[in-house]
Amino acid sequence: MKLISACWNKIKRHPILVIPLFIALALGLSVLYRYQAEHPRDYAAIEEHFKYGSIGSEPMSGLPYWIWKVLPVMFPEKIPGGDDYRAFGFLYEEGHDLPVGVSKRRVQGIDFVWLNCAVCHTGTVRESPDAPQQMYLGMPANNFRLYSFVQFLREVALDNRFNTDNVLAAIEAMNGDLDWFEKLAYRYVVVDRVRGSLIGLRQQLAFLDQQHPWGPGRVDTFNPYKAIQFHFPMDQLPREELIGPADYPSIWQQRPRQGMQLHWDGNNPSVEERNKSAALGAGVTPVTIDLKRIKRIEDWLWDLKPPPYPKPLNPTLAKRGEVLYDDYCADCHGKQENGAYVFDTQRFKRLGTVEPLQNIGTDPGRLDSYSEMLAANQNTLYAGYPWRFSHFRKTQGYANMPLDGLWLRAPYLHNGSVPTLRDLLEPAANRPTVFYRGYDVYDWHKAGFVATVAQEKDREFYRFDTRQPGNANTGHEGKAYGTHLSPGDKDALVEYMKTF
Repeated sequence: MKLISACWNKIKRHPILVIPLFIALALGLSVLYRYQAEHPRDYAAIEEHFKYGSIGSEPMSGLPYWIWKVLPVMFPEKIPGGDDYRAFGFLYEEGHDLPVGVSKRRVQGIDFVWLNCAVCHTGTVRESPDAPQQMYLGMPANNFRLYSFVQFLREVALDNRFNTDNVLAAIEAMNGDLDWFEKLAYRYVVVDRVRGSLIGLRQQLAFLDQQHPWGPGRVDTFNPYKAIQFHFPMDQLPREELIGPADYPSIWQQRPRQGMQLHWDGNNPSVEERNKSAALGAGVTPVTIDLKRIKRIEDWLWDLKPPPYPKPLNPTLAKRGEVLYDDYCADCHGKQENGAYVFDTQRFKRLGTVEPLQNIGTDPGRLDSYSEMLAANQNTLYAGYPWRFSHFRKTQGYANMPLDGLWLRAPYLHNGSVPTLRDLLEPAANRPTVFYRGYDVYDWHKAGFVATVAQEKDREFYRFDTRQPGNANTGHEGKAYGTHLSPGDKDALVEYMKTF
């Protein structure tokens, strides 16, 4: 108290001392605010929040904004088929600096960016090769090449050009707006720390080098989870556990899915746990998860309806298809009726339940990749919180899912191994063995994306070979699934399913 009194008396005798005191105080508060508080960017419109809002992935998994910006400029030769993030299928909208599915958050005074829900659940359709892209929120990300994007980050980590001087020079060349705090941080901490983290990621995900590239619209959901979240010894796991690629799902109308067996293999009946698990896959951690902002998305998806099929339909043919669908499909998948999808599990007894693998006969890779050990580990996440996981379990098959928005969910089967609905109604021997993914021009007759185009201008599409491990197009065939029907009956079924 004597010290404070003495200082105050000195200030009263020399009022000019107030100025540097207030400057020091303001500077101290500014630094404290800058480096202690986190500042995610928020959006009033829920659609914008979905596309660009943070879910909490940036603090532990993200890249500093300016490193994100300069990596393609510094290492364009490491980007297959392009020289920026568009080559990985990231979607850009006019007026936005970052692509759809990438959010920004200020963490300890530095702007970081990383992935959110939209990166895996936003896709595009073109009516014809010359037509503009139409973006649909909630559909599977049919363009996104996550495998290639991760491999790019793993490769740049080893390049000796990734150093402080080169990064800062690249930022300067792009007219980066780093202030003096950020310049010091980038020079003495940020660049080295980021490169070290990417080298660690390279080691954690070494098992990817044993896999065939997933291609656009697909992800190995749980093997990266094992390596990053739980530090499994990936080199000691059985070979069959290491090949689990699957398509991204659609995420419309989540309310009626509550209590159904979710994920492709039906390993959890809780929508909320499934959402938090998916957030972990996008880079969130139990410490950094932003429950408030995730809840905004959950509430919106609860009743979000899929976009209707945009072309005229043949009502007579669709009515004939509905009769066939009731006979062969409805008990497992529900149906469209009077303009709305019916999710009634009392009426459709197998809807939302797991179909044993021996019955459905589809590729076992995704099922085998999810183990009892992983389920046990997942149920330890968020320990000490009311939302601790408790519902994960190992199953022995794949879930019978509702088919709302089916026209936008191509390719089909859990691993995306069948390009169109019309192909799915053929026996496996008659389905395409090799086709191309990533071309977003729609096949309006067969209901799916055109799968025979290998290249458009300078853009090459992904050659999907069903003979590769995890890619088999077998199963979901025989009399129980309608693959024995006449061509006319199959066309009628497709016409009806376009109404979903």
